[in-house]
Amino acid sequence: MRNRERGRAGAGLGPADLGTAGPEALNWAIDNCTIQRALSVLGDRWTFVVLREVFNGIRRFDDMRVRTGIPRQVLSGRLARCVAEGLLRREPYREPNQRPRAEYRLTQKGLDLYPILVALNAWGTAYYADPLGSPLEFRHRDCTGEVAIRLRCSEGHDVADMRGVVPAPGPGARRRRPTTAQVGAP
Repeated sequence: MRNRERGRAGAGLGPADLGTAGPEALNWAIDNCTIQRALSVLGDRWTFVVLREVFNGIRRFDDMRVRTGIPRQVLSGRLARCVAEGLLRREPYREPNQRPRAEYRLTQKGLDLYPILVALNAWGTAYYADPLGSPLEFRHRDCTGEVAIRLRCSEGHDVADMRGVVPAPGPGARRRRPTTAQVGAP
């Protein structure tokens, strides 16, 4: 009945319910984790490199291949995956006396990854840049000011110290169900 007292009837047990100490996060299921789902699309070595190129205006297969050195099969697979996931769309073009080809353009879903690219570049610059700095900066088109990512809570406060952020169950959170071993199988 303890779960009912928490407002989730039959939702499962966590470490505290089993008499074990542990982080509160152990009480929550992760099978519907949106970070995990996003990483299943973006989490390999080459996908963000491909997206970086398209963000930088490199939209054609051969140009991407020459610039990045990504093997042909790998690049073809990543572009196909980005199209299938709705991050990029294929747009046909034809050079004079050449066969029709496609270039790759960002969709809104792909454009929504821009803050992640900016944040990833800032992190890479902080920890992995050459002594002169990053070879890439992001600038505001209108004023040329450098673009940076800031965290802000829903109440309008800027968050400068990441230790001031705590994870909390979201609206899609579900209590973790106990395994047989956790509740003592008969």
